[in-house]
Amino acid sequence: MNNQQEMPYERFLAYGAQSLTNAELLAVILRTGTANTSATELSRKILTIHDEENTSLSVLHELTMQDLKSIRGIGEVKAVKILCLSELSRRIQQESIRRTLSFSSPDSVAEYYYEQLRFLEQEHVLLLLLDTKLSLIREMTLSIGTASCSVLSPRDIFRIAAREGAVFVMLLHNHPSGDPTPSSADIDLTMRVQESGRLVEIELVDHIVIGDHRYVSLKEAGYLK
Repeated sequence: MNNQQEMPYERFLAYGAQSLTNAELLAVILRTGTANTSATELSRKILTIHDEENTSLSVLHELTMQDLKSIRGIGEVKAVKILCLSELSRRIQQESIRRTLSFSSPDSVAEYYYEQLRFLEQEHVLLLLLDTKLSLIREMTLSIGTASCSVLSPRDIFRIAAREGAVFVMLLHNHPSGDPTPSSADIDLTMRVQESGRLVEIELVDHIVIGDHRYVSLKEAGYLK
């Protein structure tokens, strides 16, 4: 490997960001390597931590502080930089998608929340509170845990909705396994929330289960009438 390839910062100045590989782009952020490893080589170790043949930047969304610090040459400072870079990219993507986000479209909602939910190792249940125009009033996490849906109470959901002045609500949660097939607890909660919503005149718009680049809308699946 020649010296020019090992100088990503200078290559950026000479040819622009588009001329750099994924590892070189990350090397510019890291700035330094170790006594025996260049910043670019260190970046390659990060990107190939799970697959030596794959240098996709998507791996950054999967890495934890512990994963990063297990790599020789990555201390707390570099690990924090990488995790912040990952979070920035996720937020940029979400902001871009949000411009066309429609809460009447399960596909649009799922696309927006994919990056927020699909890498989580525990089940997170979100409650989306919507106004008369199906615009978001507030988003909040109802529960975290492997049996989240089975312990939720429709009474608590609608107490929150009434307090926030919501006219519609939507439930959204992830399956850490990556398989979005609704469980019996998911279906049971959906039916109970739908029935309770009719009593207080706050409609459940949908309950969407997020997997790994897949989702299931319980409305589209026929569980909401």
